[in-house]
Amino acid sequence: MSTSSEPLFKRLLSHSLFWPLVTLALILVVNASLNQGFWVLQWRDGHLYGSLIDILNRSAPLMLVALGMTLVIATRGIDISVGAVVAISASVAALMIGGTLVINNGVPTHVSRFPMPLAIVCALLVALFCGLWNGLLVAKIGLQPIIATLILMVAGRGIAQLATGGQIVTVYYAPYFYIGNGFLWGLPFALFIAGGTFLAVHLLVTRTALGMFIQAIGINPAAARLAGVRERLITVCVYAFCGLTAGIAGLIISSNVKSADGNNAGNLMELDAILAVTLGGTLLSGGRFNLAGTMVGALIIQTLTSTIYSIGVPPEINLVVKAVVVFVVMLLQSAEFRRTVHGWVVRPAATGGAV
Repeated sequence: MSTSSEPLFKRLLSHSLFWPLVTLALILVVNASLNQGFWVLQWRDGHLYGSLIDILNRSAPLMLVALGMTLVIATRGIDISVGAVVAISASVAALMIGGTLVINNGVPTHVSRFPMPLAIVCALLVALFCGLWNGLLVAKIGLQPIIATLILMVAGRGIAQLATGGQIVTVYYAPYFYIGNGFLWGLPFALFIAGGTFLAVHLLVTRTALGMFIQAIGINPAAARLAGVRERLITVCVYAFCGLTAGIAGLIISSNVKSADGNNAGNLMELDAILAVTLGGTLLSGGRFNLAGTMVGALIIQTLTSTIYSIGVPPEINLVVKAVVVFVVMLLQSAEFRRTVHGWVVRPAATGGAV
């Protein structure tokens, strides 16, 4: 009985999603113990309400940014400009939509400055161009990824502030609010955006050769190029996609808060995205990547943030608490660390038996 169950247990321990899912479950249990109504779901106004729904809704932007970051990291890259791209996308959409007050038959109505589809397309094209810029700097110019994206991280935040005049741009156009606050079939619409993006990317990397090409580039770019893989083109496309996902996240965030803040929108989001990717089991050294793990990692980050706020941790130390939890999870995920600990535990016992 034990011999048959041991291989299964070892397979579970070695599965890339085991520790992320265990961590998520533990954080949810802690949250539930601190908040008796945590698991309660209510159906009101045609959709679900509850703490779990709030976590899913708030994690959608991070899921999107982390998905793009996953593919970038898989190619041995990094993109620390995603937070600035979020701010740029949100600013473009808010400026183009706004919400001018007009009087129709004596009824005050807010109308968009430009058609909302046009504003959304422009915001996403700007975000796509930002990612394309990063990809060209990395693949064509040969800059180190962290340096190339650092340029846009600094400049992009300034561009967002220049576009908004250093002010918070408020959006009054109600249809735009559906992106970040609307519900579809009882669940947040933003969650469907994140889920649809995940499904599309998952199918693309598993049903085509793209996933194998990305892994090959991450393992050895030169060898991949010699094998006929269009390494530079794929790298540019991966960074462009990362910019696009950051742009979509910017739309969701600005829609959710009904405004755009060039200074604070997406602030430190690049760090949360990198944490979500690593928590999900993607190697920072490139090659192996796990899209499903990234989604779980994003849920861990958002659930942990909600837990920190719910237990009344002062804002000035919540980043420290988050860092400690992430550090512990990463140690548990490390096979070398587990082997070391196992050696510490087993060795004294073996020595005692010999004596």
